[in-house]
Amino acid sequence: MTARAFNVDRVRADFPILKTKMNGKPLVYLDNAATSQKPYSVIDAISNYYRTYNANIHRGIYKIAEEATVAYTDSKIKLEKFINANSMQEIVYTKNATDAINLVSLSWGGANVGRGDHILVSSMEHHSNLVPWMVLAKKKGAVLDYIALDKDNARLSTKSLDEQLEKRPKIVAVTHASNVLGTINDVKSITRKAHGAGAMVIVDGAQSAPHMKVDVRDIDCDFFAMSAHKMLGPMGIGALYAKKGILDSMEPLITGGDMIRSVTHNSYSWNDLPWKFEAGTSDVAGAVGFGAAIDYLNAVGMDKVRKHEKEITKYALKRMNETRNVRTFGLDMKGLEDKCGIIAFSLKGVHPHDVSQILDGEGIAIRAGQHCAMPLVTEILNENALSRISFYLYNKESEVDKVIDAIDMVKKKFRIE
Repeated sequence: MTARAFNVDRVRADFPILKTKMNGKPLVYLDNAATSQKPYSVIDAISNYYRTYNANIHRGIYKIAEEATVAYTDSKIKLEKFINANSMQEIVYTKNATDAINLVSLSWGGANVGRGDHILVSSMEHHSNLVPWMVLAKKKGAVLDYIALDKDNARLSTKSLDEQLEKRPKIVAVTHASNVLGTINDVKSITRKAHGAGAMVIVDGAQSAPHMKVDVRDIDCDFFAMSAHKMLGPMGIGALYAKKGILDSMEPLITGGDMIRSVTHNSYSWNDLPWKFEAGTSDVAGAVGFGAAIDYLNAVGMDKVRKHEKEITKYALKRMNETRNVRTFGLDMKGLEDKCGIIAFSLKGVHPHDVSQILDGEGIAIRAGQHCAMPLVTEILNENALSRISFYLYNKESEVDKVIDAIDMVKKKFRIE
């Protein structure tokens, strides 16, 4: 038997919500691609900030204001090390990954993309890394191109990528891991090729940063976006990594307090990085919680998180493949090394919303719909909607068994063999 990555029951004890019930049944939470649950350490860190040193940062010289400033700065240092950035100056706090991508499209894109220029995105993007580029292309008169999927609709086509790069796009926008297919893209190779074609690269890391070791220097991407709430942290805070020279050249989108160095009646100058892009009162509590989440993940070890998720994904694929009239999408058992803990599936003859509603009655939380990836789901996979289960470090194989039992219940209700 393969040695377990870590003691899952011990990890589960750190998450209070996993002790609750949903519709009278023990909660089985399998919607981690949408958001993760929070351990006591994150909840307590946020509560402790509000209870003991709630103050605005960068302004006061009294004790609790200094404590708040240190805690905020420490969280950035933790994130810098977590993704192996060069310095804290390359980490800009945003509301979420969507906000981070919009900052790049509006600021960098607004200054560098013009009429007739090409923007290249992949066909498996979440709307967060698609719609901002669609809007920019329309506004600027640029051309939006797509990297097609391979014939199995599981991976990006290297042939398509190479062909599209011949158009010399200004920027390539690609997800590190698909929130529908679970495919982990080789963003290092994509970045190398894109740079060779003179393009900048932005990586959507919303589904990768929580689940695997990320090294932005090794990837060599120009921008990397992430959300804290998907990696055990609180909602309302995310981050943009960008190379320092690029951030230096970009103009801030929001102006006002804290992002300014000096102001006279006739002039102004921007603050140093990264504060130049963080106008007004920052989400200090969010940053404190983000830092605590990074501490937790570091304590477990990202390699162990990844190993655990591969094990449970392998088990889930096996069980689903054994279940009649269930079809999974994306890479199969042979592609596990390039698949994260996400499985999109359909049950023949039953709408995903019905599947989700019946599973909800059994205390099982899954996602159903188009997963903010409508072009992928409806135009490429030719489905109106899909069901999706997604795992994290606190999920167990016994929870997969409950899903399979519940699917069998759905089949009986709809008289499906």
